[in-house]
Amino acid sequence: MNIVESDKKNVVICGDIHGEFETLVYNLKINNITDSLIIVAGDCGFGFHKASYYDILYKRLAPKLRTQGNIIFFVRGNHDDPAYFDGKTFVKKYMRCIADYTVVSVAGHHILCVGGAISIDREPHLREMELNRILRKDKQPLYWKDEAPVFLPDEIKELTQSGIKIDTVVTHTAPDFCEKRSKSGLTEWVKLDSYPLNDIALERLGITSLYDELACNGYSLQKWYYGHFHDSFNIVIDNVNFVMIGVLEMKMLLRT
Repeated sequence: MNIVESDKKNVVICGDIHGEFETLVYNLKINNITDSLIIVAGDCGFGFHKASYYDILYKRLAPKLRTQGNIIFFVRGNHDDPAYFDGKTFVKKYMRCIADYTVVSVAGHHILCVGGAISIDREPHLREMELNRILRKDKQPLYWKDEAPVFLPDEIKELTQSGIKIDTVVTHTAPDFCEKRSKSGLTEWVKLDSYPLNDIALERLGITSLYDELACNGYSLQKWYYGHFHDSFNIVIDNVNFVMIGVLEMKMLLRT
């Protein structure tokens, strides 16, 4: 179990950014978001460049974040290299990638973060990677086979035993009873990859199992945020407000 504490009083949840780190920091400025913890709900964009790229990027953004008084935590998406999300590889003063099942303790909230999802565009990415291999092009990966979320009930049991009360959850994808539930947008992708529907069903079932495990252990959840679907929607189910967040969209969890 990983616990990361923050002394920030304001908390913002952001949708996918797909490598637009500088746009995110700029959006914080123009929206006058200061002294806040920002949690990006996956598809951050880690892994599409060499490690030195992210170090240089951080050096460029750190002064701006310091001036704003903001820090950013990144949750793993399917368009992220899982190697960055071990809680150690990318940990800076103002930006860090957090491991799955990390609990963020901030402003009286305990936020459970679990990343991962299935890429519906994996087949063309795999083909491009294979072509790069054949042509001996030194290209970064476009797809990671261990992208899916992993349901770890023992992590929840450990949380329960610790006495930590989770009130908010941030995942990349969503339980299967949440939007989006229609598969109409997957028609063209199924022509390229015959397995995504099954894999997506298992992905969503895993996050549903996470919800069920939290419910069975007596957690009184208030909010559940997720990205992945590039759209916005919210609905209250069993007294939990499930909030889908669009690309670079920001939702205020807490502002003092």
